[in-house]
Amino acid sequence: MTTPTAPAPARATTLPAPTRPLSLSRTTATATRVLRQLSHDPRTIALLMLIPCVMLFLLRYVFDGSPRTFDNIGASLLGIFPLITMFLVTSIATLRERTSGTLERLLAMPLGKGDLIAGYALAFGALAIVQSALATGLAVWFLGLDVTGSPWLLLLVALLDALLGTALGLFVSAFAASEFQAVQFMPAVIFPQLLLCGLFTPRDNMHPALEAVSDVLPMSYAVDGMNEVLRHTDMTATFIRDALIVAGCALLVLALGAATLKRRTA
Repeated sequence: MTTPTAPAPARATTLPAPTRPLSLSRTTATATRVLRQLSHDPRTIALLMLIPCVMLFLLRYVFDGSPRTFDNIGASLLGIFPLITMFLVTSIATLRERTSGTLERLLAMPLGKGDLIAGYALAFGALAIVQSALATGLAVWFLGLDVTGSPWLLLLVALLDALLGTALGLFVSAFAASEFQAVQFMPAVIFPQLLLCGLFTPRDNMHPALEAVSDVLPMSYAVDGMNEVLRHTDMTATFIRDALIVAGCALLVLALGAATLKRRTA
């Protein structure tokens, strides 16, 4: 007698998310859901709001005997810290949606991948506004960061940097299989930009090959924009160029994130 063989277990497959026109109502509903979930996670809120402020506070008193050094690098780090924290939180939060099955259930509904990405960007963008305002206010009015230009321009660049970190986090989450892997993308995505952005040495003093690489990294223009505010009283053409490049990179990465978004099914 032939023993019947058990059916082979179903393999996990990756299906492309359905493509639907972007809807304002679905996008805002997604953003509201994300903000509601975050409101029940005080540790994440503390990480987003307090860590950039704490880092700036420590940096100010690390250079307590040399306030001018804080003025020179504080503006640059005012944009870098929000970018890093938004990257970490966004990448992990988006990955958690997919590994828990929430993403698959959402995309089975009348929710397109563009709605999902735009909703996340809107929710974390709202948090980025608060985060950037707290960090900028602390640096300028409490820690005495001396800038020649308007503090509002500092806030604008800090906000654009936070939005760029959100976009990068959404993008890399599509390539991670676990939260640990999402964190591992930080050395690959953030650290090279940190080293080549001109924070430690002017970019024109680098090896020509590294300078060419830095010219295509968005964090370089974030630091350049902050330095423009540090040195000039008015909004310069270079500042406008840098701000537009950072904003354009954020939009491009968001579009790539929507294009690469997939849902996992069993």
